[in-house]
Amino acid sequence: MQKRWRIIEADRQQIETLQKELRIHPALLRILVQRGINSYESAYEFFRPSMEKLHNPFAMKDMDKAVARIIQAVERNEKILIYGDYDVDGSTAVALLYLFLKNFYSNFDYYVPHRKKEGYGISFQGIDYAASHNFSLIIALDCGIRAEDKVNYARSKGIDIIICDHHLPGEILPAAVAVLDPKRNDCDYPYKELSGCGIGFKLIQALSIEKNIPLSECFKLVDLVCVSIAADIVPITGENRILAYHGLKKLNSDDALPGIKLLKEIGGIYGEMDIEDAVFVLAPRINAAGRLDDARHAVKLLIGEAEEEALDHAIKLNQLNYQRKNIDRQITLEALAMIEADEGMKNRKTTVVYNSSWHKGVIGIVASRLTESYYRPTIVLTEQDGILTGSARSVKDFNLYEAIRACSEHLIQFGGHHFAAGLSLYKENLQRFTEAFEAQVAATIHPDMLIPEVEIDAEIGLQEVNENFYGIIKRMAPFGPGNMKPTFMIKNLTDSGYSTVVKDEHLRIVLKHNNSYIKAIAFGMSSLLPVVQRQPFDLAFHLDENIWNDQRSIQLTVKDIRPAVV
Repeated sequence: MQKRWRIIEADRQQIETLQKELRIHPALLRILVQRGINSYESAYEFFRPSMEKLHNPFAMKDMDKAVARIIQAVERNEKILIYGDYDVDGSTAVALLYLFLKNFYSNFDYYVPHRKKEGYGISFQGIDYAASHNFSLIIALDCGIRAEDKVNYARSKGIDIIICDHHLPGEILPAAVAVLDPKRNDCDYPYKELSGCGIGFKLIQALSIEKNIPLSECFKLVDLVCVSIAADIVPITGENRILAYHGLKKLNSDDALPGIKLLKEIGGIYGEMDIEDAVFVLAPRINAAGRLDDARHAVKLLIGEAEEEALDHAIKLNQLNYQRKNIDRQITLEALAMIEADEGMKNRKTTVVYNSSWHKGVIGIVASRLTESYYRPTIVLTEQDGILTGSARSVKDFNLYEAIRACSEHLIQFGGHHFAAGLSLYKENLQRFTEAFEAQVAATIHPDMLIPEVEIDAEIGLQEVNENFYGIIKRMAPFGPGNMKPTFMIKNLTDSGYSTVVKDEHLRIVLKHNNSYIKAIAFGMSSLLPVVQRQPFDLAFHLDENIWNDQRSIQLTVKDIRPAVV
């Protein structure tokens, strides 16, 4: 697929000013300025994230009400139900609050809705469960911000609800005891991009302050927050950067939660893990429970205090993840064949595909894969109890949520954010919704948004790739949205003659510089070998570390290759 390259702008004056404070390579200064780091003080905080810089949790709207209600419940020995969504963010949030509360309270339990039987968020079935088991307070994590009807139903049964959510609110907030969500219009909390588990962390931070519990009791659970940040793909900036930084330290220490240690081992992570490992190794296994079976397997794994307690659940999650991969691979192939067989569908600005037999638990993954193949807003739908339910994924810079909202007259409900959403509709409205969605996207999307973009942070020369340069890049981690791994460009390279195809689909490029060789790996780009061999070419790449037989070397991980632009 053709891609467009764009060099990210940076203020030259700010670079020159920062250079007086930090004597590092100009390309690295450029990257810092691009990311809003333009003084020694901001650079110090960036390279040394401190838990002391976390915001006061009571700056969040309704935090005082939430804390007061929980303390009241503890003092009255009320039964508290921790209620979380079935994905990684929800499961880690439930585990976090569970492990914190058990330090000083015992009359509580947790509940995770079944994806297939109950659907997303707070359910009537979950409230009925709480009522029949005499729970008087529900703390809803990573869900609830649009559950006005469910909250009213709970109130009618004498149950109070505290909502801890990070999704966009609707026009009317639920009538809960407290609604913790920095995205509320009336919330002045300084940082708006916390994960659902991050909101839970702010709650236990506030409880610690109010009850004079050492903050170390919160900080020991920061590995759960880190996993949620990675899995939910929230920006790794501000508080999230602090929490992810210290969470990774905990994940890589002997003090990591036993369940996470087991997942690392089962997933084949034996050295230090990074955010990518959390995204591609830990998160899919935790998610597999809610996608194919029961998310309580994931919670039980995360709250297990000893490895022998967690082992069975870790094995179960690994098995479920293997099944999930087979299922989503098959559905992806079916969906791609469906598009290829329909000339009209191939030429649209959107993809909307439906099959009643597709597994609801993996359609979000399939939507992401289809977006990689046909770079455009994508919705994958299946059927449950006569209702079509779907997952949607967007392309860079296009507000998917607003496009879906513009077609909401054809929907039962929807929710999400700029880049991902969920929706449901009656089967008889599918054609009308598909046409309306196509018309809305076609009218509002810029043509460039339908071409994948490679953002280049800086142009460098091959001679500048060395250990010192790479060492500073490593200190910019953890990487993720808002602080992506830097992408560099080198122009006018020539092949050394040793480049080759690896495993039929990958391209290993060998570049000669002076008397040494530097290797680059281009995953899935074997077809570009002729471009490399026949003419000078430009590379867009990340810098990574390759470890082979205990030998470490710098490697270029290629993002794109193009014939040299003169």
